[in-house]
Amino acid sequence: MNEEHREHVPAPVPVPDLIFPRETFVSLLVFAVCWEALSHLAPMLGIPPFAIPSLLRIAKSLAEITPADVAVTLARVIGALAVSFVGGVTLAMAMYRSDALDKYLHPMIRILMAVPVVSWILFAVLWFPGVEFRIGFVLVVVCGPVFLVDSLDAMHGVPRELRHMMQSFRPTTLQYFIKLMLPAIVPSIFTSWKVNISLAIRVVTIAELVGAVTGIGHQLSVAQELFSVADVFAWTIVLVALLFLLEAIVAQIEARLLRWRP
Repeated sequence: MNEEHREHVPAPVPVPDLIFPRETFVSLLVFAVCWEALSHLAPMLGIPPFAIPSLLRIAKSLAEITPADVAVTLARVIGALAVSFVGGVTLAMAMYRSDALDKYLHPMIRILMAVPVVSWILFAVLWFPGVEFRIGFVLVVVCGPVFLVDSLDAMHGVPRELRHMMQSFRPTTLQYFIKLMLPAIVPSIFTSWKVNISLAIRVVTIAELVGAVTGIGHQLSVAQELFSVADVFAWTIVLVALLFLLEAIVAQIEARLLRWRP
């Protein structure tokens, strides 16, 4: 009897490792070969050689990357995402518990999401003197509503039977959200993180172009002023690498917390 029971015990869900998929490697290799060939054919096509630098020139620019600027940009992204997450989920809980608050704030949240990033950057420059506060403000005001809307929609999507069953135990507000709502919205939260990581990487670069003297966005501005396409590519590669790294970390945490999913 015990042996039969053991046979039906499902095997643990394997957690994916931080590996480089073969398909991704092949795609990047094909792109690199085509780019290198195009860099050699550029003069024949009437394209200036500096416009399409060779992989060797890009590699030299990568070797000159300053880790301090990478660390500053990464810290700005992680800090802003953390603040956006806490603020967005907290406000979503408040809006879920209060219909009046939801009705008044929901239109404002939609308006915030409709404002272009460039407009927020201009507002930040006009409103705030500190560069760091400007960048943080732009990141939070862009990423925060995404966390809020996704979390609120996920809360409303919890089955009514589960909500009624939980309420029958007369829980406190904190117990209601910790025991029921938070576990129910975890998948949506991870989806929001994946969306916001990509969004934050792009937004922070644009925000750093205006007034910042550190960070990847500032270095891209310097490269543009020097007409150094190789440097632009090098810093862009760093941004993509940061995006892949952060998404891989989130995917690892998601796989561990959501092992119950098929």
